[in-house]
Amino acid sequence: MRGPLSWNRRRFLAGTAAASLWTIVPRSVLGGAGYVSPSEKLTIACVGVGGMGAVDMNQVLSEQIVAVCDVDDECAARAAVAAPEATRYRDFREMLAVQKDLDAVMIATPDHAHAVITLAALRHGKHVYCQKPLTHSVHEALEVARVARETGRATQMGNQGQATEAARLVSEYIWAGALGTVREIHAWSNRRPDISPRGIPRPADTPPVPSHLDWDRWIGPAPLRPYHPCYHPFHWRGWWDFGTGVLGDIGCHNLSAAFKALKLGWPTSVEACSTHWSAPEEVRRETAPLASIVTFHFPATPDRPEVVVRWYDGGMMPPLPRDVEVSHLFDADGTLIVGDEGMLLGAKLLPQAKAAAFGKPPQQLERSPGHYQEWLNACKGGPPAGSNFVDHAGPLAATVLLGNIAIRAEDKLYWDADALRFRNSDAADALLQPPYRDGWTL
Repeated sequence: MRGPLSWNRRRFLAGTAAASLWTIVPRSVLGGAGYVSPSEKLTIACVGVGGMGAVDMNQVLSEQIVAVCDVDDECAARAAVAAPEATRYRDFREMLAVQKDLDAVMIATPDHAHAVITLAALRHGKHVYCQKPLTHSVHEALEVARVARETGRATQMGNQGQATEAARLVSEYIWAGALGTVREIHAWSNRRPDISPRGIPRPADTPPVPSHLDWDRWIGPAPLRPYHPCYHPFHWRGWWDFGTGVLGDIGCHNLSAAFKALKLGWPTSVEACSTHWSAPEEVRRETAPLASIVTFHFPATPDRPEVVVRWYDGGMMPPLPRDVEVSHLFDADGTLIVGDEGMLLGAKLLPQAKAAAFGKPPQQLERSPGHYQEWLNACKGGPPAGSNFVDHAGPLAATVLLGNIAIRAEDKLYWDADALRFRNSDAADALLQPPYRDGWTL
């Protein structure tokens, strides 16, 4: 794969130091469409306003919501209650062409449509907020990060936990030496199949499309298939053509803090085992597995040794660490960072005796004004948001999505960070960017 995949290791590891200073830049310096001074309200369009899209919109009502875009008229009508003056659209392309007063776009569609909408908005000069996992494929993550860098627009991915006090404490504990040398990370999610259906084949029945839904636009760049309520409005996440399974859904939340603290970059290898090993082909090709374990190996750097990251979902769990008194440690979604002198369960230092002796780490990072406020400030000339596409969200999403390829390839894959392809699998390379249906492109 060429062109957009020509991102090299240096760009991938580009630091987040640019986010450390607050600067208000005059409009005459920034230039370009869509910039407003910090004293003015942004004009924002919201694309995909059911579920998290409605949550996102409600977080920025201090600004001006001037457009609402959704292929489901019922979702758009509900959103219009909070933004009654907003113009309603079904097609984001029409919205970007017609709505000339837009400063920024928020995107909360199913994963498969993230990249095409994000890139269209960036190329129209708009600031962009996009829900996790940012994109549907590795190639898309790299392309979105590249275009975000080129356009200089303010961006933020919807992994809200990155802005919390806990996320900052993770870095500060590690940098202060509370854990000693970190060599392994365990992250997990118990997302139930009734919330995210998976391990199932495509349905055989073809019920009629509801009158309020534009099914062709909902499908977007994915391969065309008949409508079924098992996809929309909520249960699309487990279907490979539309979602990214539990790993894509939660991985960009659970791994964000460790990714920043340890500057993980690209892994050298990724492998997975899952319940798909015994599933028929019609299940494996359609949906994510009921449960999986994914292992990433990150190479040593001058600042740290090799780090192994293991992801668990569907009830799979890491072993209970020694010297930990809590028996139900892994009941909820979480992350355990293990060093040779201590552990972090989320931002809680373990064992308890270690926490009592060490106390809180020295503060080394500025605290966030809030995840959404970070983005709004960046749109108005402030520092880059903490999960901007260039420094954090693009690299993180690309790495997480490598894990899904390992699940589907059912083989240990060796990653070439310079060539941006696998060293040992053409079949896995093909999954870096699945083809779009005719009429759709990045």
